[in-house]
Amino acid sequence: MQNGNAAPGGVFGDVRGRRFFLVGIGGSGMMPLAMILAGRGAIVAGSDRGLDQGRVPAKFDALRGQGIELFAQDGSGVVSAEQIVVASAAVEDTVADMVAAARIGCARMTRAELNAALFNAAALPIGVAGTSGKSTVTGMIATILHQTGRDPSVMNGAVMKDFVAADRPFASALVGAGDAYVSEVDESDGSIALYRPHVAVLNNVSLDHKALDELNILFGDFIAHTRHAVVNADNADAAALAMTLPASRVTRFSVEGTGDLVARDLREEPFAVSFMLHHDGGTLPVRLQVPGRHNVSNALAALGAAMAAGVPLSDAAAALACFTGLRRRFDLVGDAGGVSVIDDFGHNPDKIAATLDTLHAFPGRLLVLFQPHGFGPLKVMRAELVAMFANTLAVDDLLVMPDPVYHGGTTNREVTSADIVRDVEVSGRRALHIPDRAAAAAHLVAQARAGDRIVVMGARDDTLSLLAAEMVVQLGDKHA
Repeated sequence: MQNGNAAPGGVFGDVRGRRFFLVGIGGSGMMPLAMILAGRGAIVAGSDRGLDQGRVPAKFDALRGQGIELFAQDGSGVVSAEQIVVASAAVEDTVADMVAAARIGCARMTRAELNAALFNAAALPIGVAGTSGKSTVTGMIATILHQTGRDPSVMNGAVMKDFVAADRPFASALVGAGDAYVSEVDESDGSIALYRPHVAVLNNVSLDHKALDELNILFGDFIAHTRHAVVNADNADAAALAMTLPASRVTRFSVEGTGDLVARDLREEPFAVSFMLHHDGGTLPVRLQVPGRHNVSNALAALGAAMAAGVPLSDAAAALACFTGLRRRFDLVGDAGGVSVIDDFGHNPDKIAATLDTLHAFPGRLLVLFQPHGFGPLKVMRAELVAMFANTLAVDDLLVMPDPVYHGGTTNREVTSADIVRDVEVSGRRALHIPDRAAAAAHLVAQARAGDRIVVMGARDDTLSLLAAEMVVQLGDKHA
């Protein structure tokens, strides 16, 4: 904590009545944190560039509905040294709210520092790590613990459909009275090092924001600090890290391989999957209301975490059948004219490939709109993205890429969407660079025919969901 005029014990033992100001409060990591603070009795306010720009007003209305006061991002909301000012790593010190906080002498924390402090203070902190599947596994654990009466607190980076209600349309957090605090933890900024879980899930290690050698150090330290690790034995790097721990502290899971929890006899459906779960005590049938082999792996991770938290495996498996998924995770937005539109958070090679492979298990051409989540990640993942698209896209599929997400600030534009498209075309697959996102969407709608599946993919921009919904409307108008 910077400018520390609020001791961690005093703040995180009980946040009731404490004042927090969250800069970038509408972000996928900040919004659930605001909900948890408000739900625990803190006085929460915040600002967001998206609010100033009029993007996704329903999200900010939902925050106001929880008693959270919102301000323009011009410094006007930072008025007292009693406020703890919290910002994500992406917020620069030159932003007016940060300037005001420095002038007044407010205590300052990063989003990760605050979440880690809440997490570490819990009686049963459960951390979910890995470069793919974190939000889904977190949501699955949340459903299991809720259904089995554990009343968890949950910090998720995505909206959990199981907990959406009229008064809670953006349910990316739960505030419970139980011992468990379940949170996905982020490796992209190194903040994973702040967390001390009792139960740690390591879903996978693959290229995303950082090089693999750096990721292995971060993830290795993460599971070294836990009482019990639940690790994907199908991922070579994760499996190697698990070997550094005593066997009694690890649950290994695998899809059709070897481990403590193993899924076999998979039966895939367009929007579901079932399997037989093999474990030391025998076998259990499991059916998920979400599709794909990757979700079988996610389910094994969640079941392993629930077992480590004291939930009997049979109870956990029964509860998991209630899980209906997350928004923007293989989320069927609608159908029109025989064309399905799916909204998905895929933004790194593994996530994108998992979604495309799941769709390719069934007939139909894929029309993919992929908006990269930044110029920096595009540079890091260039070769891997191109190789993934070359290997995963079918001959008749079409990839359309608009320019990356950009909401302001300084950035290096050394690698662009046009570079990725050119490389994919050289590999023999169909790809187009259409810089404007609305124009890219319109092109796919124009190209779509009955039997096609349109997939809208990308991260860091929740207006992609609005775009997907608008494409369903456009398809309906086209075929009216």
